[in-house]
Amino acid sequence: MELLRSFIDFFLHLDVHLSQIIIDYGVWAYLILFLIIFVETGFVVMPFLPGDSLLFAAGAFAAPQLTEAGQTIPGPFNLFYLISLLFIAAFLGDTLNYYIGDYVGPKVFRRDYRFLKKEHLLKTQNFYQKHGAKTIIFARFIPIIRTFAPFIAGVGTMKYGKFIAYNIIGGFLWVVLFVGAGYFFGNIPAVKKNFTLAIFAIILISLLPPVIEFLKHKFSSAKEA
Repeated sequence: MELLRSFIDFFLHLDVHLSQIIIDYGVWAYLILFLIIFVETGFVVMPFLPGDSLLFAAGAFAAPQLTEAGQTIPGPFNLFYLISLLFIAAFLGDTLNYYIGDYVGPKVFRRDYRFLKKEHLLKTQNFYQKHGAKTIIFARFIPIIRTFAPFIAGVGTMKYGKFIAYNIIGGFLWVVLFVGAGYFFGNIPAVKKNFTLAIFAIILISLLPPVIEFLKHKFSSAKEA
């Protein structure tokens, strides 16, 4: 329970915790962010790690900072390095996830595992059937499906040669859009003052597509009944 509370606290106060990571680890903060994004996208059992919100917070720390004296100084992160490293992390994460799916194979659909729910796998597979290969791009912007999509692709839905192209496009768009949003909007006084609310908004917006899909499914099921 204490671990869960600590995780939620970290998730909702990314600005404070990220600031402390930068103070404590300096340039190694890049590696910490790299590992979080790599693990979130690379291991199918880690869909709960912060993705969108972490990219936004990191982008805010790459923007020029206003001191109490009214001077503008460079942010602790270099925007180019940040985008480049996190894109590589996202690309490598999805690639690893694909190969894990390829290694495990179709047998994962036969029963539930402790950290691998068949329900999530089937929902992601249905998402593939609806959107095709573009799922790899769309999924980048949808929590949980983002982690399961490359895994399902590896199980047998898509050849790697085709997967890698969509992986590059999806990873690049995801990192650039969210880091860019943090860079340009994260230090606006109203956003900075209510950073937790901004993180909540990002989480809610990210969750809208699966919630809408769930409600549509429930409504159609009730209608058929």
